Amino acid sequence: MAHPSPISSPQGPLLIIGGLVLPGADQAARPADIWIEDGRVREVGQPGQFASLPVAQVIDATDRLVIPGLVNGHTHAHGALGRGAVPDVGLEGFLAASPAIHGQRTVADMALSATLSAVELLEHGCTATFDMTAQFPQTTVEGLHAVAGAYQQAGLRAVVAPMLADRTLYQAYPGLLASLPDAQRPALAAQRTPDAATHLAAVRQAARDWPFDPTQVRLGVGPTIPLHTSDAFLQGCAALSQEFGLPMQTHLAESRTQASFGLERYGRSLVAHLAGLGFLSGLLSVAHAIWIDDADIALLARAGVTAIHNPLSNLRLGSGVAPVRRMLDAGLGVGLGTDGANTSDTQNLFEAMRLATGLSRIVGDDESRWLLGADALRMATVGSARSLGPGLPMGLIAAGHAADLVLLDLGRPTYVPLRDPLRQLVHGEGGSGVDRVIVGGRTVVERGRVTTVDKALLRERARQAAERLDAANAEGAHLARALRPWVGDFCCAAASRPLGVSRRLPG
Repeated sequence: MAHPSPISSPQGPLLIIGGLVLPGADQAARPADIWIEDGRVREVGQPGQFASLPVAQVIDATDRLVIPGLVNGHTHAHGALGRGAVPDVGLEGFLAASPAIHGQRTVADMALSATLSAVELLEHGCTATFDMTAQFPQTTVEGLHAVAGAYQQAGLRAVVAPMLADRTLYQAYPGLLASLPDAQRPALAAQRTPDAATHLAAVRQAARDWPFDPTQVRLGVGPTIPLHTSDAFLQGCAALSQEFGLPMQTHLAESRTQASFGLERYGRSLVAHLAGLGFLSGLLSVAHAIWIDDADIALLARAGVTAIHNPLSNLRLGSGVAPVRRMLDAGLGVGLGTDGANTSDTQNLFEAMRLATGLSRIVGDDESRWLLGADALRMATVGSARSLGPGLPMGLIAAGHAADLVLLDLGRPTYVPLRDPLRQLVHGEGGSGVDRVIVGGRTVVERGRVTTVDKALLRERARQAAERLDAANAEGAHLARALRPWVGDFCCAAASRPLGVSRRLPG
């Protein structure tokens, strides 16, 4: 039986009147009224056009900029309970510490962390997200349902894709284990992940009887990192994706170390190897995609893959700057993500939009190569929506699209004086201007605060959980601190090999 959904529109039509409407990145903002029915936009019309329409609710959007709901193309629900736990390390240092950051969690902890993520996303104007969620040591249907139910209760649309791997970090990187101190080596060598068949069976079971409305909370599949997954496992994930129409996501060439070891292991780039396995498809999105070249980009574009740019965590972990302009020029679809709150410290897609435009300008002096405000908003709406898979159209305020909308307060300093709403939105909005968020025609944020969750209770539950989990994982955290310099030195040496692309500033 399907779970009851809070994402439902009021009985009868809803009108939003009096607002300045920005339908999408490629249209100008204009005064307009919006007619919403059955959770979708029915029509966008001239002010007063629908005055005679019998409606159940009217929302006065006077002095508000109405934009499409933002779509976060890549995050991790489990990251919210790990906020503040990640030191200033590179990606591999974070991965080595990950068991201590995310270990010992119950199914209730998974739901709690997803709720924390959902609240932050909603209050920052996101109406949908792609979540690569993790359950240690093994993905279960119960855990997937807990995360999905948390999103549904909060009122956020989501793809819930379990992170899957059949290799540990120490199996994935040849030579890493041998480089570590003798005292720690035996315990790390003994670490194991569940086998591929066990992982795939859990996802198949969930796919066969998914109790949620897939237009609201959808199952996905998330083979976490190609190096951490055997070829047979990657092909098994791709087969499940095709069989059940599941959106699929992986972390691709996020670090220089990953790209280097990909060349060593496969004798060709990670992208070329995945193409050879038949892994690339229109159901696949690839997070980060930093250390790839033009040939890789062309392969991804031809297969209909979507790349998800994550500038916040890329800088936090020192991973580099993704070649977004080259992707767009090649016809590769690009979305925008925040990554998890543990490695980006925020779920604020407004910050990611502004940072994406700014990073494009340190690459060179040619202004025609810069990402503009329209590029950033397009990535954060229709671009990311591609990663959620086919189905309910979203990312635009247009007839037939999901009635997922954000109302921004034009009285904020960001918009005074108001000359170019889109430019001022992308370069100036930080999330404080979010007044109302509507998902499927239903208000889930009003006056800047989520209406579906008791935030005071949520905060107290998070405090208690963090204290318990930190105590339970103290031994693992101590080991991670001890290993940090060894892992860092190993990865620096591995990353020094020539790759033929540069994704960092020289010097």
